[in-house]
Amino acid sequence: MKQSELFYKTLKEAPRETKTLSNILLTRAGFIDQVGAGLYAFLPLGFKVLKKIEDIIRQEMLNIGGQEILMPALGPKKNWQKTGRWESFDTLFKLEEYALAPTHEEIISPLAKKVVLSYKDLPFYLFQIQTKFRNELRVKSGLLRTREFLMKDLYSFHKDEKELNQYYEKVARAYFKIFKRCGVKSYKTLASGGTFSKYSHEYQVLTEAGEDVLYLCSRCDFAINQEVKKDFEKCPKCDCSEFYKEKGVEVGNIFKLGDKYSLPFELKFRNKNGKEKPVIMGCYGIGLPRLMAAIVEHNHDEKGIVWPEEVAPFAVHLLKIKNQKAKSKNQADKIYHSLQKSGTEVLYDDREDVSPGEKFTEADLIGIPARLVVSEKTLKSNCLEVKKRAKKESKLVKINSLC
Repeated sequence: MKQSELFYKTLKEAPRETKTLSNILLTRAGFIDQVGAGLYAFLPLGFKVLKKIEDIIRQEMLNIGGQEILMPALGPKKNWQKTGRWESFDTLFKLEEYALAPTHEEIISPLAKKVVLSYKDLPFYLFQIQTKFRNELRVKSGLLRTREFLMKDLYSFHKDEKELNQYYEKVARAYFKIFKRCGVKSYKTLASGGTFSKYSHEYQVLTEAGEDVLYLCSRCDFAINQEVKKDFEKCPKCDCSEFYKEKGVEVGNIFKLGDKYSLPFELKFRNKNGKEKPVIMGCYGIGLPRLMAAIVEHNHDEKGIVWPEEVAPFAVHLLKIKNQKAKSKNQADKIYHSLQKSGTEVLYDDREDVSPGEKFTEADLIGIPARLVVSEKTLKSNCLEVKKRAKKESKLVKINSLC
């Protein structure tokens, strides 16, 4: 992609609407644009990152047997009335006879009923990556809390609690893989199960921008959300009694639903003895924009974003430094086409009317993992200047070794 053709604009000043670091950097670097309170447009750079995150999540869900579907964002009022959430769900967007789905239990449960008849039909696992809507009152933290957002939700369907528990642990391991691939350290955090069960688990990333208070064990990696800390004087994992507090942002959660949403829709199966039993369910969510913000909160420096390689919008940022002679321009063009031909995702700063200092500053702000600089100086030795975004030092590398 030539930067002269890229739809974006960087800002020198931080937006006034928020003090959240991730929102400031993503807006200044031209990844997102705020449309309204809790509403964001993803510009080409931001959309590429979002799709990279989506691809990682999809791969790991398929690896644990998930089958991808797509459900409507609008759900019938009658379904929400069956579960009692038409009145009790305080952030539900209502449109006369429909709800804009903040979650999809009210749609997937009656859908599963059309397929499940016998124990032979179980277990199975369905997931989607779909837009969700929640009428949040507090939307001042950028992508960390919005009214419209992209979410991966996986639902599992089982014969009994034992089968659910086994799959629950499989999802838990897959979540660690997802967050590690995205470049963040996550903590599987014990939290309230709400109306579903006594406890659930959240996946938290530590950041001062987080709204949750976590208690972390001083000896191991066990973490507890503040709302359940009163139940634990000692760490249940290592018996340590010392905890320390941190702020965190929830990027994912896993729940054992049991028969909470099976019973209202009479989602049942016949066991080996011909007796009807309710299907046992689990649900597992990840908010993609929130994860994107957490990645930035976790990966930045004083100059801008430092994208992890797997989620970066491009692998390489190629900068052509303007010179009176045409040699650097011609050589930069050749390198750009060579990198493209090799399958390397490259953003090529081909702009003629921008100073070297501005190019370097903007490149650091955008945060692509590797920067290649072509100038008359480097070409004297038939080299490129190569610098990793996360490193301070640069080095000269022979052009032939890269292209």
